[in-house]
Amino acid sequence: IVGGSNVLEGDDLAGVGTGGMEVGDSHAPALVRPGSTAEVAAVLAACDDARVSVVPLGGGTGLAGATNTTDRQILVSLERLRLIEGVDAVGRTMTVQAGVVLQAAHEAAAAAGLLFPVDLGARGSAQVGGLVATNAGGNGVIRYGMMRENLLGLEVVLADGTVLDSMNAVVKNNTGYDLKHLFCGSEGTLGIVTRVVLRLRPAPGSRTTALVAVPTFSALATLLTSLESRLGGSLSAFEAMWNSFYSAIAIESGHHTPPLPAGAPYYALVEAHGGDPVRDEERFTAILAGLAEEGLITDAAMAMSSTDRQRLWDIRDDIPALVAAVDTRLVYDVSVPIPAMDEYVTTITRDLRERLGAERIIVFGHLGDGNLHVAVGGIADDGPAGKKLCDTIVYDALLPYGGSVSAEHGVGEFKKPYLDRSRTTAEVAVMRSIKAALDPNGIMNPGKIF
Repeated sequence: IVGGSNVLEGDDLAGVGTGGMEVGDSHAPALVRPGSTAEVAAVLAACDDARVSVVPLGGGTGLAGATNTTDRQILVSLERLRLIEGVDAVGRTMTVQAGVVLQAAHEAAAAAGLLFPVDLGARGSAQVGGLVATNAGGNGVIRYGMMRENLLGLEVVLADGTVLDSMNAVVKNNTGYDLKHLFCGSEGTLGIVTRVVLRLRPAPGSRTTALVAVPTFSALATLLTSLESRLGGSLSAFEAMWNSFYSAIAIESGHHTPPLPAGAPYYALVEAHGGDPVRDEERFTAILAGLAEEGLITDAAMAMSSTDRQRLWDIRDDIPALVAAVDTRLVYDVSVPIPAMDEYVTTITRDLRERLGAERIIVFGHLGDGNLHVAVGGIADDGPAGKKLCDTIVYDALLPYGGSVSAEHGVGEFKKPYLDRSRTTAEVAVMRSIKAALDPNGIMNPGKIF
């Protein structure tokens, strides 16, 4: 179907599915690389007839085990579907194939004077189809929403090879069930996304960015609400860093020139998008000065150029330095209501140290949308039992607050045992019903989510 050169086997599969992060666990005997929607449809129809399970593969950066495979499953990679079909500058849409890398989508939007606002550290590897399949979040959710809010339409191939064309390109289309949302966040369990219509926004005329030091968690939460109010809706990012993160990445890693000294309990990387570079910078600076007078900020480093801005963001996005700092794959992605966040972090920090002997606990996240990332290193038992206890501590502590075991990375295999912390029995039953209706033979990414 796809040509002999597009079926990889044996040694050619080394490292496949890891996104360069070495967290994949692939035992697939083959990887198939279709080059069109028609080829994807033919591949799935053949697999469905033969009852061979299929695991869709994007950039492999999901970190939840959603692309893990057994030796009885094949990987279907979207890497050849890299065409940006077009940008509608008036309608503010972009039509792309699923294998388009996020950074390429950013560049195509920018070339048209527009912005595709979904952004994350893996922008150079993550593919649009995978972002849809996991309903990816990232740095701009506070203003622009997750992938779901930036998705207008899609084309998806169902398990039996049926091509479902929902390539809607208008913001308002109230005609029955919105089918695209079934597949956004489905992690490849219902079909394979092949084409996507993305919603674009006007490119900001200004980006004002600063890293600030904050004395308490209460001040951090108040700073968020104050900036949202005083910036009049232009706040686009509010990235919180506990001192554990800032010290490890900005200082100890040796990768960066620290813009602020270590020692503050909290740091926040804040950015606003506006339309007037001069006035927006003046207003931003004046607002930060006022917040400092109120005691919400103890120090600040303003980005005075695009280079400065990138250096600040490089600290937040330096995931390789994070992995090196904890020397572990125990990295979590949870949602917690902001008022409960400080208590939650205090609770898991105590339990991880007392019950697992954790030597290092690093916390950071997208505070504006309640998303925390927790990295745990140096536990006494680094085998399966220790990992399970670590998972249990992190996830069980969410129950009193109504948090989620996955804020933006999906469920995959890694969080599947803990789904009941975030979903009711009735909800899972409905999910199973949808799965059975669209994939009656169960070939699509089996064993993921539930």
